[in-house]
Amino acid sequence: MNIEIANRLVNLRKSNNLSQEALAQKLGISRQAVSKWERAEASPDTDNLILLARLYGISLDELLKTDDEIPRPDEERMDAQQEVWRDEESGEGENPEYVHVGFGGVHVKDKNGEVHVGWDGIHVDDKAKGDSVHIDKQGVFVNGEKYDKEWWSHHMHFPMFLTITIVYIIIGCAFGAWHPGWLLFLLVPIWYSLVEAIEKRNAYCFAYPVLATLVFLCLGFFWFAWHPGWVVFLTIPLYYAMVSYFQSLMQRRKEMRNDSENDVYEEVGETNEER
Repeated sequence: MNIEIANRLVNLRKSNNLSQEALAQKLGISRQAVSKWERAEASPDTDNLILLARLYGISLDELLKTDDEIPRPDEERMDAQQEVWRDEESGEGENPEYVHVGFGGVHVKDKNGEVHVGWDGIHVDDKAKGDSVHIDKQGVFVNGEKYDKEWWSHHMHFPMFLTITIVYIIIGCAFGAWHPGWLLFLLVPIWYSLVEAIEKRNAYCFAYPVLATLVFLCLGFFWFAWHPGWVVFLTIPLYYAMVSYFQSLMQRRKEMRNDSENDVYEEVGETNEER
């Protein structure tokens, strides 16, 4: 299809505040078909052209007119590529993989899963394996099961927080690294959760999801490895599974040791009675 008509279809859709998904639903077709039209990879058939004209309130001549100046080949490729980039960023294009970093947080998606790190917490969905991890102020949920209940509010002790704040200000003023210097603040829950885990001898107390988030953000900001860096979030359920396994193993050993000690006490008691 003519690139001019493809661009006109894009402009008409956006001027009517329609996404590719919404337009596809109105026409009864797939979103991929709309995406191909707008990238000039395919043309609407007659029925769809009539539906488009009715939907936008214009005639077929207006929809298909080519009287305007035709863009140069370089411009055509650039316009098509920019539209692909916009589609990928918004998740509308055929390629389901994209990374979006904004004020609301970091959102990474591909065909196998989705990761969102924002103000409301951390959310990881592994569609391929059916696993999920959700972390917010309510706690840590792995596949719907609640784990560490208070990881979000781990002992925000004043000295550690003050130290991180001072270091952050120094780095920002001296080197202008306000971003990504803010990553230092993730060390606060990591440090105090580690202290609590050691004190209570309970690895569940350690804020491992925060550590995974820090590693992911470092990979993204310093090495631009948002993908496949998001895979680090898949180690969260693995971490808790390993903790659960080793705790169960230690509990069984403790019970066996107690049983052995009880057997020894009973034997000693029986010996004393015989004497």
